[in-house]
This record gives sequence, C-alpha cells and structure tokens, in this order.
Amino acid sequence: MISIVLENIHRYNLITKGDNVVIGLSGGPDSMALLYCLYEIQKELDFNIVAAHVNHGVRGEDALIDQLFTEDVCNRLKIPYHTINVDMNKYGKEKGITAEEAGRELRYGFFRNLLKDLGGGKIAVAHNKNDQAETLLMRIMRGTGIDGLKGMEFKSGDIIRPILNISRDEIEKFIKTNDIETVLDKTNLFPIYSRNKVRLELIPYIEKNFNSNIIEALWRLSQTSSLDVEFLDDYCEKKFKLMVKEIQDDCIIIDGDLFGSEQKGIKQRLLRMFVLKLTGSLQGFTEQHIVLMLDLFTELVTGKQINLPLGLTARVSYDELIIERERSFKYEGFEYKLGMGENYFKDLNLKFKLSLIDNYDGFKMGKDRKYFDFNKIRGNLYIRNRKFGDVFVPLGMVGSKKIKDYFIDKKIPRDKRDRIPLLVDGEDIIWIIGYGISDRYKIDKDTTKILMIEYKYTT
Repeated sequence: MISIVLENIHRYNLITKGDNVVIGLSGGPDSMALLYCLYEIQKELDFNIVAAHVNHGVRGEDALIDQLFTEDVCNRLKIPYHTINVDMNKYGKEKGITAEEAGRELRYGFFRNLLKDLGGGKIAVAHNKNDQAETLLMRIMRGTGIDGLKGMEFKSGDIIRPILNISRDEIEKFIKTNDIETVLDKTNLFPIYSRNKVRLELIPYIEKNFNSNIIEALWRLSQTSSLDVEFLDDYCEKKFKLMVKEIQDDCIIIDGDLFGSEQKGIKQRLLRMFVLKLTGSLQGFTEQHIVLMLDLFTELVTGKQINLPLGLTARVSYDELIIERERSFKYEGFEYKLGMGENYFKDLNLKFKLSLIDNYDGFKMGKDRKYFDFNKIRGNLYIRNRKFGDVFVPLGMVGSKKIKDYFIDKKIPRDKRDRIPLLVDGEDIIWIIGYGISDRYKIDKDTTKILMIEYKYTT
C-alpha cells in the first residue's frame, strides 16, 4: 500500500519537498492507514506532517476516547497534534444546513486555519475507492452531469487524497498486517446519515443483486468521466479565450456571434465557466439558471436581462453577452492633460505617445495610431470621458453628431460609453479613442505639420 501511495504522490504531484501536510485524523482505519503511510514516505520525501482531530460533539464519551487515542498515537510518533471541540448539530441548525455539511465546514475551517498558521501547505484526507463509489451513487441519485461523475480527485485545491484508488478491503489488510491500532466510530454502523445509508444499505444491495464488483465499476466510471471532463474543459477554455472581449473583476463581455456558433452542450458548459471565472463558485446555480441564461443569449434581444444568484446579472447589448456583478458605484469622470512624448495614466491603464512628423509618406494607419493636422489644434490636448451635450464631426461628414447618437450608431454598449477616452483640445473632440477621428482635424493638402498619436492599454 505504501508503494501505491508513493506512486500517487509522484504521479499527481500531491506533495513536494518541504511541504506542510495537515492530516485529518479521526482514528479510524482509513485515516490511520494514511497517517502511517505518510509517516514512512516522509523519510524519503522530507515533508512536514501535522495531525488534526475534530471532536464533533455528538458522541459524548466515545468521541473523547477517540480524541485521546489520536493524541497518544501522535505523541508516540512525535508528530505535532492539534485538536478542537465543536458542536456540529448546533452549527448546522444555525446555518440552515445538514449535520454532514456542518461537520465538513467545521473540519476544513479548522484544517485551513492550521495551514494558515504554518504558512501554507496541503490537507491530506483519507477518502478511498469505496468513498468514491458512495460519492458517485449519491450524485447520480441527485441527477448529476458528467462533471459530477468524475467524483473526487486526487488533488483539489489545497486538498489531497493519497489513498483515493485504494479499496477499504486493502486498507483493512494493511492495518491488520502492520498491527496498527484504530478506533471505531459507532455512528458509521448505523444508517443515520445519507452517506451511511448508501454505504450500509444501497451498495450491499447492489453487490448482492446486480454487480458484486460495483466498487470497481464505479471507479472505472469516475476515471473515464475524468478524461472526458478534461477534454471538455480544455476545449471550452480555448473557446473562451477566443470569444471573450473583455474580462474584469466584476464583468465578462462575450462575443455573441462566436458563442452562438457553438453546440448547446458546449454553450451550457461555457456559461458555467463564465460564472466560475467571475465568482469562483457555482453555489446556488442550478440547471434552471443555466437554461435561463442560455435562452437569453440565444434570443439576443438588446437591453433584456435576468437576475442570477451570487448577485450576478446577465444581459444582452447588441452583439455582446454580458455577465456582471451588481455594481454599487457610478463611473466617475476623468480628465488628463497630454504633452509631447510619453504619457501614462495609471487610473485608465492607458499609455499615449505624441510626436510631430514632417513627412506624410509611408504612414502606417491603424486603430491605435492616428495622424492629425497639428495647426488645426486649439489650446492644450486632454484625455477625458464624455460630457452631457458633447458633439462630434465624424470623418467624411460635414455636420456634427451628438456623441450619444454616435455611440448608438456604433452599437457601443451603454455601460462602456462613460469609459471611452476622448482626445480633445480647447474647442472640439478630435478623436474617440478606439473608434473614429474628427473630420475637422484630418490631414489635407494644406497640412504642413503633422501630429502622430499612438495609444496602448497596459492591461
């Protein structure tokens, strides 16, 4: 068993030299097997082991015995030991969650606080092949998709599962062969929690009546599903990079045409990815919310929006799909003076370069580089955002147009309009950065002095 665990550590990069590894130690066979395996492997890999035990406050004297037992084992092995007493039933009622969920929150909260004190590291838990089978069955009964079928992973964030591919029978054999003392959590013998019911009633029933090798069959299902999920994630990540037009802490803007060209299953997966990238969680999101978003982004009705969990809003603006957090601020006005040479405005993440040139030949025009008749400029040059009543003379036009109407014609989303920089002098708007220049400042046959302006976003 030790050789299998060592192979898992290397194959999945679970532990590296110098790591702090907090082991969730209950005293039962699974966690004791994990403890002794890592204790032996520690001599080869040179990492730090810290044991952590949680008394959940539900088994009275039995729980105290387990607590004292795990402490004694760690003292004998000279392993740093930490323990905490909690009341998971009370915590669950206060939070409105099940006792199982409460226990998990309290355990991992304790483990992560220890890691924080240690300066970071990994949390090693004793989930095994049987636990994986139980997890898959519970998810199947809830109607999971392919992501749920991959089950638990060897490494998930700061959590590692070094014995995930080892069965409970193999663990029991290791415990017996090495004469390792353990304790028994008697609550595991009664179907009082949903996982216990799966373990004690459902799996034995399936083994007796349908498939005696169901644990292995479910393990294979988790592994093949993991390969499929890995492929889909890679595919969607590439598609995301192609179709994302803008991503900020509170907003993702997607190209509606590129999104619309994907198949329905990929679209739904992409929508989950958008939410995850924005919030880091899918908590509270159901299949119904994903379908509502998909319907919205399929109809493409400008201005239509829906409210979602986690304070998110999804809406359509012309050919753009927008998912954003609820904003508690209005975009403030800005105005900065420009000088010749390099100009950097940190608040805008924008750099400008201004230079005078004499020869119009060989100009390289582009969206980020424009040329103007310097002699037509009046006063100083500034970069600012739009103001009420602003007008502009687009290139090729004689009369002026309201900036608001120009933005509408260009299908610029409403939430972007206040953020678009404008190049102005003492009298007029010269250039709507990223869009068009004014006809009044264009170079013509009488131009003798040319101003070249380049801009670049720094992030």
